[in-house]
Amino acid sequence: MSHRVVITGMGWVTPLGDDVDTTWPRLMRGESGIGRVSRFDASTFATNFAGEVRNFDLSRFVRDTSPHAVAGASTQFAIAAAANAIKQAGLSIGAGAKQTKSRRVGVYLGAGEGSLDYDEFMSANIAGWDATTRKTDAAKWAAVGLKSMTAERELEQEPNLTLSHLAAEFGCRGPSFNCMTACAASTQAIGEATEIIRRGDADAMLAGGAHSMIHILGMTGFIRLTAMSQRRETPTTAPRPFDQTRDGFVMGEGAGILVLESLDNALARGANILAEIAGYGSTADAFRITDIQPEGRGAAMAMNIALRQAGISPRELGPDGRPQVHYISAHGTGTKENDKIETAAVKAVFGPLAPRVPFSSVKSMFGHLIQAAGAVELMTCVKAIQTGWLPPTMNLQHPDPECDLDYVPNAARDLNAVGGVTTCLSNSFGFGGQNDTVVVRKFKA
Repeated sequence: MSHRVVITGMGWVTPLGDDVDTTWPRLMRGESGIGRVSRFDASTFATNFAGEVRNFDLSRFVRDTSPHAVAGASTQFAIAAAANAIKQAGLSIGAGAKQTKSRRVGVYLGAGEGSLDYDEFMSANIAGWDATTRKTDAAKWAAVGLKSMTAERELEQEPNLTLSHLAAEFGCRGPSFNCMTACAASTQAIGEATEIIRRGDADAMLAGGAHSMIHILGMTGFIRLTAMSQRRETPTTAPRPFDQTRDGFVMGEGAGILVLESLDNALARGANILAEIAGYGSTADAFRITDIQPEGRGAAMAMNIALRQAGISPRELGPDGRPQVHYISAHGTGTKENDKIETAAVKAVFGPLAPRVPFSSVKSMFGHLIQAAGAVELMTCVKAIQTGWLPPTMNLQHPDPECDLDYVPNAARDLNAVGGVTTCLSNSFGFGGQNDTVVVRKFKA
């Protein structure tokens, strides 16, 4: 038996705010969360701006922060997002009649690659270096390094740490997984969590992702890859997906966590259902480590798999005379390659209907939240279904001839007059050629 999977709670931490309902209007107004980097001196960097989460305080989300005192930023973001999602879902994890048993609640995240204290790390390596043998003296390294790096914070690059904190904080004793498929990670986590519930291995899952790479190593790495925008003088307009003058993505940080449940579990406890996960597709380009397959074959295949699972024919109109997908949340990073290839993939899937499907990128306001991006962007699809409004692609002033679809440029769009928003598709594509797509639709009993 395959169980239907619904969304009953959502929480995010983003550069524009840490509450979905209060941040959504800011997206509708096209506000920017991008500014100068404040976390370290980036004045000499080719890219000295990012989408930072500012004024964050974990104590606003959980009563006792002491178990997470040594957790890094991305883990704390995830805890806050999960707390909001669980609160909205009204999910009580336990053994009572209207509660969900803890062993039936799991966690599936795309999280990791957080910030180590790299200054201390380098100091430890230098202190342990033996010039005579040209090797590192392990005893000297341990004496300097382990004390300095573990006394103040956890080693956030351990991929299970965020997972462990969430499971412990909220009492989730069910299936527990983490994937690190780069920018596709949280979308893949949501899709795989959906499959766990569908096959009956859990009643509910916390699913999504978290990421923070706004530190010296993270910024330097992407600058050396020439992947980030270098519009130092105008950072708020630097992220410009699909624009002919785009010059790279803008780093962001944050977390997005959803509560997914089997329909039976949600109905049994009287939960408010926000939307339904209707389809999930996952593929690999099998091409190059950092490049997308030039024709977007893997991306198109992921979309087709998700649409087929949802029972949607992308080249056929619905009963209302509109395409059956009312909105696509684009991966839309603002890099030359990604935007034109994603456009080509959408054309390959939707054929002659592609120009009629609105298609926008909230990275133009949030920046790229890396492993958290897909979850946050899927939530914008749910909000679109709830409100009938589509978020814009900001800073799209110079249309690229190779990007010629409807990107909802520069202003939010109200679709209520034409029937609102019923079905959305959310795309995420990661380094290494990972492609993940989720279809979400308005819930019908």
